[in-house]
Amino acid sequence: MVIKVEELYYSYGGERNAVDGISFEVEKGEIFGFLGPNGAGKSTTQNVLTGLLPVQKGRVEVAGRDMRRAGHDLYNLIGVSFENPNIYLRLTGLENLQFFASLYDRETADPMSLLRKVGLEEAAHQRVAAYSKGMRQKLVLARSLVNRPEIWFLDEPTAGLDPTTTQWVIDLVREKRDEGTTVFLTTHNMHVADALCDRVAFLNEGRIVAMDTPRNLKLRYGEKLVTVEHRRDGRLEREVLSLSDERERERLAELVRLGRLETIHSEEATLEEVFIKVTGRALQ
Repeated sequence: MVIKVEELYYSYGGERNAVDGISFEVEKGEIFGFLGPNGAGKSTTQNVLTGLLPVQKGRVEVAGRDMRRAGHDLYNLIGVSFENPNIYLRLTGLENLQFFASLYDRETADPMSLLRKVGLEEAAHQRVAAYSKGMRQKLVLARSLVNRPEIWFLDEPTAGLDPTTTQWVIDLVREKRDEGTTVFLTTHNMHVADALCDRVAFLNEGRIVAMDTPRNLKLRYGEKLVTVEHRRDGRLEREVLSLSDERERERLAELVRLGRLETIHSEEATLEEVFIKVTGRALQ
């Protein structure tokens, strides 16, 4: 296991713990999604895992290091992309990567090669202040890869991005996973999590309330629906029927018996629908 968390608690001093006794493990080469609405404890947990916050109570190991005693060498092994990026607007894209590369005690990736990978080669010598939001997000991702990390922490990597750039981020994360990088993804975007994650944990009010593969969670908690089209008085009508409801199952059987069905399609629950069912909360 490259990440191991046992009974982690964290409090900012209020009545409720921000992180309330969570335990989980992340395997090498896995994309692990840590999912929940704002305020659920996602960022607090990631900040503990990356050493930005101390371990108040519990045990946390990252890359084989006890986070109560982890030293500077941990940062040679991890890459972190925050939702609020720390890049320098007055520097060019290339100068940003060159600066961050100089902070590491290990061989780093070639900055220009990284800019080429993220599609910013032509903007390498432009000041970041002139970059669009999508370009800045690409630079942030490149910055987090400059030390060739073994574990890549991503905090809301697609927040505010257009669909094309979002898909680009998804493809990049898959590529790094295929190269052997472990990815720890915190997000409230269930579409991105469903597309990427090998396993996910649902976090609600500081506690993990469900954890499994996206498919298994949808099979376990999702409502089984079918969409049918049938003829009635010569007109084509469409109905969505729940196989969990006895009356709607009888309705489907009746349509089959009468020979009225034109089409029938099964529908899978979305990960967001499953989250709402498990937690009783929407993601926003």
